[in-house]
Amino acid sequence: MGNLLKVLTCTELEQGPNFFLDFENAQPTEGEREVWNQVNAVLQDSENILLGLQAYKGAGQEIRDAIQNPSDFTLQERAWNSVCPLVIKLKRFYSFSLRLEEALQSLLECLTCPLFTPTQHLEREQALAKQFAEILHFTLRFDELKMRIPAIQNDFSYYRRTISRNRINNMNLDIEREVNNEMANRMSLFYAEATPMLKTLSNATTNFVTENKSLPLENTTDCLSTMASVCKVMLETPEYSSRFSSEDTLLFCMRVMVGVIILYDHVHPNGAFNKSSKIDMKGCIKVLKDQPADIVEGLLNALKFTTKHLNDESTPKNIRTMLQ
Repeated sequence: MGNLLKVLTCTELEQGPNFFLDFENAQPTEGEREVWNQVNAVLQDSENILLGLQAYKGAGQEIRDAIQNPSDFTLQERAWNSVCPLVIKLKRFYSFSLRLEEALQSLLECLTCPLFTPTQHLEREQALAKQFAEILHFTLRFDELKMRIPAIQNDFSYYRRTISRNRINNMNLDIEREVNNEMANRMSLFYAEATPMLKTLSNATTNFVTENKSLPLENTTDCLSTMASVCKVMLETPEYSSRFSSEDTLLFCMRVMVGVIILYDHVHPNGAFNKSSKIDMKGCIKVLKDQPADIVEGLLNALKFTTKHLNDESTPKNIRTMLQ
């Protein structure tokens, strides 16, 4: 039995293509191997990035002590020496976002090329579709964690404020070899976003569409809407969700579904919520609301606050009401 099974209960014309995609076991074919290896080299580091973010404690106390005692050189130095390693860590997270952006664009090139329809791409390139899903899964996990750590922006703001004064005082500025002014500016923009990784992927997808003018927009948006449909059906159909060996795969599906909806909403001129959208938004939101509230709160918030078209006049009132 193949990893990708057609759901025969719905026609493509009525509800779009619906699949069971084996997110747990899909393996690359020879044709996928080169891109799969490139993307896998990035994804292998994703868990360490999440662990690093999870362990981020911040230098709040040291910074407060330094600000309250501006003439105490020891406290100034202690705060600076506490913040510098954290800034190096923040640079590592930011640099990973750039690698993730490249990986996403490589996958989009494969999954949207005009040789096949999005449905055929998913059937033929299941391992690449799985990697696409894994990037989205990582992205939402990263952003959920980042939103709970206000220390990140506090630490980085202190770093930016302090570095000029440190030059005058001849304090240790080795860090500027690691994080020069241009890098600090880019990092500042990245961390100012509520959901920086999602913003990176949204921009990457939009840029992919802009840069590939010969590729019809529908190739990209249909790829995203197909993936959303895949996830929705797997979540709402016990016959399929029961095939997962781990309950974590259900949350994986939910994150992926939300991720592709957000990307679709940023790339498609009319967005994901419009009546003409190829994504069944009512069905997707219902699937999320059928889960325990504490599990899906962050995902519903992502739909509310990181999409582009939710508050458009063309968004049906019942959809807006569902997300209130």
